[in-house]
Amino acid sequence: MKKSVLSLAVFAALAAAGAAHAQSNVQVYGLIDAGIEELNHANANQNTVTKVISGGKNTSRWGFRGTEDLGSGLKAVFNLEGGILMDTGAADGAMFKRQAYVGLEGGFGRVVIGRSFTTTYDFVINFDPLGYAPNYSWATSSNATGPSKYGMTTAFDNLVKYSGSTGDFKYGATVGLGEQPGSSADSRKYAVGGSWTHSGLGLMAAYEQVNGNVVPATGNRDETKAYHLGADYKTGDWRLTAGMRGYKLVAGKAATADVRADTYWGGLSYYIKPAITVTGAVYHVNVKEVAAGQDADPTMYVARILYALSKRTDLYTAVGYAKAKNGKLVGLSRDDAGFGNSQTGVTVGIQHRF
Repeated sequence: MKKSVLSLAVFAALAAAGAAHAQSNVQVYGLIDAGIEELNHANANQNTVTKVISGGKNTSRWGFRGTEDLGSGLKAVFNLEGGILMDTGAADGAMFKRQAYVGLEGGFGRVVIGRSFTTTYDFVINFDPLGYAPNYSWATSSNATGPSKYGMTTAFDNLVKYSGSTGDFKYGATVGLGEQPGSSADSRKYAVGGSWTHSGLGLMAAYEQVNGNVVPATGNRDETKAYHLGADYKTGDWRLTAGMRGYKLVAGKAATADVRADTYWGGLSYYIKPAITVTGAVYHVNVKEVAAGQDADPTMYVARILYALSKRTDLYTAVGYAKAKNGKLVGLSRDDAGFGNSQTGVTVGIQHRF
């Protein structure tokens, strides 16, 4: 632990020194989000629990990012970003689990190598009315029983990623190298996406595929495929957002059935000037290709009020209710297990960006 702290201090000092160069820019940044949540059906005994949580509105994180001007419109770019668990102070995974990349940016767009969010994530996040809030959004994945959460992959290891724009269009592509001997397709990951925004209207489409490894007995591999469509319209003090994901797992093992599900969501936000935003949203998962009476088909309803104390600090309150069919288990959070066929939660929190 002492070595880790010392290494971090040395790295911060080097970053600060690098910032002194006129042609370079290095920034230390972060987002700190903590709150208190009351949740029913929180364990197998159906108890209610009140707890301190990390990341009610957005995941807490910190990092270093920077650019160097190489001349002729070309820049070197980098980003190192890690997650923080505010309730314990522990790291949320590896030190720079969220992002760790280096690359180039210019008139052609941006190309980076390392670990980063996928092209799918980059585009879909703008079409979720709750912005991927851990409490409560199912735009990345839902929380219901079954062999899958019917979600998407938010980040790839070993990636090469391109992003660019032309006028009102933005587009990008990501490849995560599988790095498996003997087959370049095994464990390989792909993502592509694009959006168009004009006069308050935004449209989005994205697709991803994640390969497993070939199963010798069948000669096939698992393939998880997900496509997304979204629309967003802003007029005056109102914002209307809608999106969907089509998910399919094509199983490579002969004894494993395919899995399919479609997730739909929509939301409405009202901006009460100068500092209050009220948002309501609904998420629903339509599970397919399961035996009769075995599908959960969960639905979640969410309401959130956000009050901006400043440009960097917000207070928020969110209320969520989730319900599953056929007595199946469901949970509000995409990260925590469900213990009942319904769940209600209330979160009060504060977020600060630096």
